[in-house]
Amino acid sequence: MGEHPNLATFRSIYIAFTTGDMEALANYFDESVVWHSPGEHPLAGTYEGRTAAFASFAEEFERSGGTYSVEVRDVLANDERVVALLHATADHEGKRLDQDYAIVFHMRDGKVNAAWEVWKDQRSVDEFWS
Repeated sequence: MGEHPNLATFRSIYIAFTTGDMEALANYFDESVVWHSPGEHPLAGTYEGRTAAFASFAEEFERSGGTYSVEVRDVLANDERVVALLHATADHEGKRLDQDYAIVFHMRDGKVNAAWEVWKDQRSVDEFWS
């Protein structure tokens, strides 16, 4: 049995994201994607559209001075969803983020249509970005 196509798509998304290749990343996100970033911090919110979602990614990199890094722990994929178990690290104003989280992607026609972040300790994420 071969690799699920949405798993291969996630691998391409990860490579594009971690190398900062937003042009390649755009190939995997629907123009009307909705990105849900939970919490009570300046980057929390619902970002509607690819432009808004990508601007939130850029803000993470800018606020962390380019230190924001993601490591893949595991990925599950089917026809409708990709669930990625991840670990993030970053530095921001003397604070350190070092935490597990998950992203749930809803897929449509081979592209991310919606995404939800779920952090292990949301309160510490809020404190980190605030």
